[in-house]
Amino acid sequence: MSLKDQITEDMKTAMRAKDAPRLLTIRGLLAACKQREVDERIVLDDAAIVAIIDKLIKQRKDSIAQFSGAGRTDLVDKETAELQVLEGYLPQRLSAEEITAQVQAIVAETGATGPGDMGKVMAAVKAKLAGKADMGLVSAAVKQALAR
Repeated sequence: MSLKDQITEDMKTAMRAKDAPRLLTIRGLLAACKQREVDERIVLDDAAIVAIIDKLIKQRKDSIAQFSGAGRTDLVDKETAELQVLEGYLPQRLSAEEITAQVQAIVAETGATGPGDMGKVMAAVKAKLAGKADMGLVSAAVKQALAR
């Protein structure tokens, strides 16, 4: 079963259970997927859907930080609930040690020597670790590996 089919089934389950917050989040995710399919005239595969989920998760985390700073706990709770629903669709993430090991291997493969090669390394890392790791942690690991 593809990720998109799983999300659609979860939407139906949320409808039957009358779970409005979960349903709203899933519908938003499906709308983002459909929008990309229409805009680019493609059919999304699981990797592209994971990229969309990552983007939505980043938006939620940014919103949570903003709402926390403004003291809006009601909105923080709402965004946190949406974040948890979205994280349920991500594959198992790599640990920080695994990310560091992968980044060091890619730096060795590309022959990168310093901070000027960060773009080249990030392109290779993104292709290999997309959906498997938090890109914020990956970026930090690349910076650390190239600083040596």
